[in-house]
Amino acid sequence: MTDLKTDVLVIGGGPAGSMAAKWAAKSGADVLLIEKRQEIGSPVRCGEGMSKDWLPEVGITPGRWINLEVEGARIFSPNEKVFEINEKQAGNEVGYVVERDGFDKQLAIDAANAGVEVKLKTAAVGLLRDGGRVVGAKVKEFGQTYEVRAPVTIGADGFESQVGRWAGIPTNIATRDMDTCLQYRMTNVDCDVRYCDFFLGKVAPGGYVWVFPKSEGLANVGIGVQVSQVQHPADARTYLDHWIEHHPGYAKGKKIDMVGGGVSISPPLKQTVGDGIMLVGDAARMIDPLTGGGIANGCIAGKICGTVAAEAVHASDPSKEFFQKYEKGWRARLEEKLYRNWLAKEKLVTLSDETFDKIIDALSDVQLQKLSVHNILKAVRDKYPEVTKEFEAFL
Repeated sequence: MTDLKTDVLVIGGGPAGSMAAKWAAKSGADVLLIEKRQEIGSPVRCGEGMSKDWLPEVGITPGRWINLEVEGARIFSPNEKVFEINEKQAGNEVGYVVERDGFDKQLAIDAANAGVEVKLKTAAVGLLRDGGRVVGAKVKEFGQTYEVRAPVTIGADGFESQVGRWAGIPTNIATRDMDTCLQYRMTNVDCDVRYCDFFLGKVAPGGYVWVFPKSEGLANVGIGVQVSQVQHPADARTYLDHWIEHHPGYAKGKKIDMVGGGVSISPPLKQTVGDGIMLVGDAARMIDPLTGGGIANGCIAGKICGTVAAEAVHASDPSKEFFQKYEKGWRARLEEKLYRNWLAKEKLVTLSDETFDKIIDALSDVQLQKLSVHNILKAVRDKYPEVTKEFEAFL
């Protein structure tokens, strides 16, 4: 293998990486995208639900990777009182249920068609530096190591990001800001294809159980639990198996696939750029802390990141100061909601099952035209005024 040069090196072929690479190429940069696995999109580590209103913003056309278009979501309290909301109110995880590997591959195809060179089974093993500036990476492809030199390097290497740590960007995360997740794909189940379902309370400490239908009788059934509230990451499987056992419509089902992994439910990083380096997507902690979903945020930030990367190349200024355009751009678009949802998560994980029951019971009795904290608390206060006292500090 011989050393390479490019304008922009993107490390990681997930949605954020492919999106950053595509928009850098569309903006006139020479781009190399490397992915450590031999196949983009596999293995799938995702519930496979996403909203749809953001797709035009980043240039994604709906395609064959869509399994279902759902009407909305159902949120179940611990005693399984249900509150229904439409897909526009439901947030970033509801609208389409997708084949995530197909979605990721399509984004990589879009990037390649925009001019991006893609290298598979190619892992970054360290960063190259010129003084304090990142100037590319040392990579390993099929057992051989070589250098890729680039004025701009983008770390899109996911939740376990090494690129950020190598660059000296603080990426430490507390156990209360991590979920451990497990999901089965199950057939012969009684799922409702109109809804994505979420089950709250002690069935999933600090998280929730989800059911995302793929088609009639086929669904992703998964769980996320807060790492700080369980003894061992393997406890997620115990909780999920217990939930399935106590729901006959799923207990009769058959498991045909299983995936697991960690998810950040933290605030976004305070810093996502340095000289010659930007972080994007899960590597920058852009996952929604309330839902654990990160596809939309990663793609939105990826477009901003790729555009700024190309601008830096054209200006011959890949400095931390120039990259403030990216830092300010993605924060203006996403940061307020990320922090607000982190604060909401911090409160929700302290609530008892009894409180969850009262909240969902109150909401199920009213028709909210707009889903907001104010409207939710007003509905709860009207029926259970004692419950809203728990939210005074949060508000």
